[in-house]
Amino acid sequence: MEKLTKQFIDPYKVKGVVSTNIIELELPLTIKIHPVVNISRVWLYRPQVKGQKVVPLQPVVIDDNKEYKVEKILNRRKVQEKDKFLVQ
Repeated sequence: MEKLTKQFIDPYKVKGVVSTNIIELELPLTIKIHPVVNISRVWLYRPQVKGQKVVPLQPVVIDDNKEYKVEKILNRRKVQEKDKFLVQ
């Protein structure tokens, strides 16, 4: 449950180069982040290789329960540099 969001969102086009290490991305209106980012935060999109085996993720097993569905995040705090969430 440490990661509740995807590490990479989707592939997006580069709208323009602001400086040598800053670019502007074409983002949809649904993404609520600033479109100007440092290039260290952006990776080249590489599609999946044709014929590559896709390994589905296994459900998380905690106390013999296979998984939990988070309805709402009530609170968040940092414990030893890791985010911990209080969920409903």
